[in-house]
Amino acid sequence: MRLTKKTHSCVRLEKDGRTLVIDPGMFSERDATAGAEAVLVTHEHPDHFDEAGLRAALEADAGLQLWTLRSVADRLTAAFPGRVHTVGHGDTFGAAGFDVQVHGELHAVIHPDIPRITNVGYLVDGGRLFHPGDALTVPDLPVETLMLPVMAPWNKIAEVIDYVREVKPQRAYDIHDALLTDLARPIYDNQIGALGGAEHLRLAPGISAEV
Repeated sequence: MRLTKKTHSCVRLEKDGRTLVIDPGMFSERDATAGAEAVLVTHEHPDHFDEAGLRAALEADAGLQLWTLRSVADRLTAAFPGRVHTVGHGDTFGAAGFDVQVHGELHAVIHPDIPRITNVGYLVDGGRLFHPGDALTVPDLPVETLMLPVMAPWNKIAEVIDYVREVKPQRAYDIHDALLTDLARPIYDNQIGALGGAEHLRLAPGISAEV
């Protein structure tokens, strides 16, 4: 499986000449979905779900399919009948040649006064990769590669470190990092790498790795 990091929380997965994209949001490159057969969206926040961009991608490619939770699907189903699939915790499906399991139900707490929205994570190919969206969901299967939400308004570095410890992946790649400055990156790299208990890695946008 080839993993290509896009800006913030968006990643492209390629296998056997087929491509799956997760969370192409407003910070992501405009061509993040180019050539993909399937898109997965974890939740409705615009840094994960760029509605205008995704509509344009669906209009441009009649073969493109979308899997997401109801709050996102309800905005697009009428315009793209048969191509928008609603999923929730416990569901399994195939997309672009990948086997996907859905884990999680709620976005992490931002503040007690802010109502929590729904959020799902996607476990790909039996645990080869897990993208949790905006939550610290722990799947009930071993994870080889964890896409790690490293910096967000809803987390702190202690929680990020403990999340890596709880999931126990072989490796963790940073996502949700668009707001993390270059000054802070060495601190996060050193502390997560030293304390998380897993190999901690970071890809610049556009760079790929085999996982």
